[in-house]
Amino acid sequence: MQKAASDLSGKRAGSCREIDRSWYMEFYSLQFIFFISFWLVLYYGSGRLFKGRKWVVLLGASLSFYAILEWKGVFFLLTTAGTTWLSAGLLDVLWDRCREERKKLADRKEKAAVKSSFQKKRRRVLVLCLLLNFGILALLKYTGDILKDISGWKSLLIPVGISFYTFQSISYLIDVYNEKYESEKNFWKYLLFVSWFPQLLEGPINRYDAMKSSLFQDHDWDSQRAYEALLLILYGLFKKYVIAEQLSPLISQMFDQVDVNIPGSVVVCGILMYSAQQYADFSGGIDIVLGVSRLFGVSMAQNFRQPYFATSLGDFWRRWHISLGAWMRDYVFYPLALLPGMQKLGKWFVKRFPGKWGKHLGRIVPACLANIVVFVIVGIWHGAQEHYLTWGLYNGLVIAASDLLRPLFASAAEHAPFSVSERCAHILRVIRTFLIVNIGWYFDRIEDFGYRMICFRNTVCHFELSRLKPTLYSYNLDYVMKPVGIAALGILVVLAVSLMSENHIDVRGRLMKMPAWVQAGVLTAAMVMILFAFVFTAPSGGFLYAQF
Repeated sequence: MQKAASDLSGKRAGSCREIDRSWYMEFYSLQFIFFISFWLVLYYGSGRLFKGRKWVVLLGASLSFYAILEWKGVFFLLTTAGTTWLSAGLLDVLWDRCREERKKLADRKEKAAVKSSFQKKRRRVLVLCLLLNFGILALLKYTGDILKDISGWKSLLIPVGISFYTFQSISYLIDVYNEKYESEKNFWKYLLFVSWFPQLLEGPINRYDAMKSSLFQDHDWDSQRAYEALLLILYGLFKKYVIAEQLSPLISQMFDQVDVNIPGSVVVCGILMYSAQQYADFSGGIDIVLGVSRLFGVSMAQNFRQPYFATSLGDFWRRWHISLGAWMRDYVFYPLALLPGMQKLGKWFVKRFPGKWGKHLGRIVPACLANIVVFVIVGIWHGAQEHYLTWGLYNGLVIAASDLLRPLFASAAEHAPFSVSERCAHILRVIRTFLIVNIGWYFDRIEDFGYRMICFRNTVCHFELSRLKPTLYSYNLDYVMKPVGIAALGILVVLAVSLMSENHIDVRGRLMKMPAWVQAGVLTAAMVMILFAFVFTAPSGGFLYAQF
């Protein structure tokens, strides 16, 4: 029974890599627990030996983790770290030389010419480094997709975490280019920032200026902080194994090979389950890595903020995979939207359409075009397959259309024959956004184009609610309803926690202030549910976002 579930649930999560790396993927494994325990003891026990330099221990932990994880990938990690560190240093050197040359001159035109000359040199360094690192990412990641059926190549062609550490390194390089901060002079410190092991599998995509003080300063053992970190880890395990792993086998049965006669009610049920699985898997993994990082005293960027309570698709993307969205906003959206060509296009709309609509289009059209490009890139970031590209395009077009038609929506709401309370309107916006997001999950989860069209057609034309229950029982999984029941209970728990968090209630903080017997009861219940989950479904061996 467990083997069947594992085979089914592992099909998608492991689609990019068939090599057995199950020990590091499973955060509950004895190997992972031993690894963390060893480095925690070494880190907190090395105060005198590494006083003021305890970050060296963290570097040792990170490099050893990656070497055990995938030793062939260390070369690519070092290449990215080395080239971005050297390029950033060169950018600072060129800027210092520019200042020195300008000090020697009195004429403003000559000063401007010197600045322009050095700026061109700095731009060449930036572009060459970007081309090299994005070229490596594109070649390895998308060649891996093309050659995914060739055994023995995958671990070399798709280094673990390459998308995460490449984007993180590039953000550092661009920030130095834009003089947001000076380059890091110590290569080993910078290498720790790039290779910090909790972030390698799931993200988030951290920023150097936000993370450096927490990463490089010495930390003493703090029982309160450790307890809070363990609560976060337990909550992540709860979401992953009580919800995501329980739903994964049935979702795979529904969508890996779609029957032309599948009822639309079953498709919608599967998409809703995938919505829960995707969130529980990704946010659960993020909770675990944030908790592991906090055990060492290191804070990382937030990556989720109750995304299914968003009131628009744009708001959803400010709550889901926050670090990727922020990266795209700062390093793709703003540079694109502010291009001279985009500004000229905006001015053209203002002249062409006088009045409010002209001003609206002049301001919104460049942003809409930039948004579409951003989400196409987001789709490609996930993979080279058609369904990822279509999913990204869908998100970009919906957000662009929403922004373009905002005045019409506002006018329609103003002249509506009925009115609703603000609270009711907010709930309706949340429901609308949830439906829009779930339509997008069709593109994300149903990978085959033909299967996807069948599912869309049957959702609209052949819903057949009466066939929902018998069809679910027909998937040759005699134990289907028990895992789904466990997942449903887990979803209710996560929903309650999310509702409290959305209303600015610090759930973990309140739990930690409760009597010891209440805390023990809550923790015991969570652990019992996690253990129960293992009875019905074997773990799939990985997290969905570990493949990216």
